[in-house]
Amino acid sequence: MSNFSDIGAAVIGSGFIGTVHVETLRRLGVRVTGLLGSSPARTAERATALGIQQVYPTLDALLADPSVDVVHVTSPNQFHYPQAKQIFEAGRHLVCEKPLAATSAESAELVRLAASTDKIAAVNFNIRFYPLNQHVRRLVRNGGLGAPRLISGHYLQDWLLYDTDWNWRLDPEKGGRLRAVGDIGSHWIDLTSFLIGERVTAVMAELSTFVKERQQPTGPVETFSRDRSSNTVATKITTEDTALILLRYASGARGSVIISQVSPGRKNTLEWRIDGATAGAAWNSETPDHLWIGHRDRPNEILQRDASLMNEAGSRAASLPGGHVEGFADSFYALFREVYAAVLAGAAPADPVYATLEDGHYEMLVGDAVARSAAEGRWVDISADT
Repeated sequence: MSNFSDIGAAVIGSGFIGTVHVETLRRLGVRVTGLLGSSPARTAERATALGIQQVYPTLDALLADPSVDVVHVTSPNQFHYPQAKQIFEAGRHLVCEKPLAATSAESAELVRLAASTDKIAAVNFNIRFYPLNQHVRRLVRNGGLGAPRLISGHYLQDWLLYDTDWNWRLDPEKGGRLRAVGDIGSHWIDLTSFLIGERVTAVMAELSTFVKERQQPTGPVETFSRDRSSNTVATKITTEDTALILLRYASGARGSVIISQVSPGRKNTLEWRIDGATAGAAWNSETPDHLWIGHRDRPNEILQRDASLMNEAGSRAASLPGGHVEGFADSFYALFREVYAAVLAGAAPADPVYATLEDGHYEMLVGDAVARSAAEGRWVDISADT
């Protein structure tokens, strides 16, 4: 292989995120060999809409295609582990949506499998790849904020506000026992750990379910869809709508985050704030091209994303000129560019900026600790025994 067009990638999942993967791969120049979805009819419909010629009836058929070098897993959460395991056993590279698996035992096995191969494996924590987040990671490493002391923020959405809102993530058999934390809280914790260069070591959490019964449609529902089905079944909800989490880090830094999927008017807002010993910084995903930098003894700053103004890490992640806003889809492009560069190189970089399977597994351990803390009402350390 000499360039991205020499690489063939297949995508599992034909929903919202699967479509983003397909469109990003094409933008990158990677050949999309085909699509595997939840049902033949649904997959054929989505493949036609996306201009994809090949529809795989099964994962076995996908992995039997010699033109497939990389497989992207964007299926519902309960399929991530068995599909990723089969992909590794077939000797293919992997890009997997989070969460990496349904349980930390499963994610630990995937880490072991990945370590036994020479294949590239990444978890799709794409929010790392907004250019200003890459810039801040390097800024923190270079001492630009001083030692991080307080990390705080939120990740808020409103798409599950009403009892008529439904998605497969509400079902713990499909989405896992943690919903808001696993779906969006994991993004915030991964991102902030990436920015400050250290992981969470202990948590104190409270989980709440405000919409305790929902009207479940009898047919499939697209993620973020506002369509309402007239045929529904009343279903009890056991997964959390919100989470309040306190965080501890080995360095002595402290943190707090609010996670919610029932916050009216908050469509998809991830915000972090880092208070360091000499300066502060803050960023919001809904205004991703602007970084606030705070000072005590001189005026505060707003850094607008511009390759000529950011450090090398931020500039590397940028693909558009300053003033041309880079958003959600662009973060996938920057992430996939790093992953596919590793595929071409034949080895992962020594310090990958994309999330590895070890990072994905650690997020599963954090989830275990959050669930245990909420159940027992105490601080819980994050360890392999969690």
